[in-house]
Amino acid sequence: MQYFPTTNAKPQLSLFEGLIAHGMPPFLAEPPPPQHERLSELSLSGNSEHCRLLLAPMLRELSDAPDSRWLTLVAPPAFLSSHWLRETGLNRERIILLQPRGIQGALELTCKALTSGCSHTVVSWFAHMDARTRSTLHSAASLGNAQSLNIRLGR
Repeated sequence: MQYFPTTNAKPQLSLFEGLIAHGMPPFLAEPPPPQHERLSELSLSGNSEHCRLLLAPMLRELSDAPDSRWLTLVAPPAFLSSHWLRETGLNRERIILLQPRGIQGALELTCKALTSGCSHTVVSWFAHMDARTRSTLHSAASLGNAQSLNIRLGR
């Protein structure tokens, strides 16, 4: 069986002609920067030992980030003690631990840390975040050119 193209069909453009026809940039041009998401969430469940094993490499990577700003942990759970942070090889010279005091809540403290611009990443531990809280954290992170990471721990 032989195939004979019909003469009524539109001619097919080559790949490069198609790019040019649609005004697409050449392959070697810089791609447009991705939309930067400022708020991320991680949900962990199980016992605290398993959670620590999962968190250690992630926090170590963040503490060694090439950004010269701080990794800030706001109101971390008790099992993430200063001793544990040292034990797991985190760069303690690049980490700040903040605890809310008095009437200042964890959300307010997290927002202050994000907007200050002194931290590349601010880690919070909110069990539940509604749309308003998400929006507040996202805005604060944008103002401080930082990343907000919320870690939810389940039991």
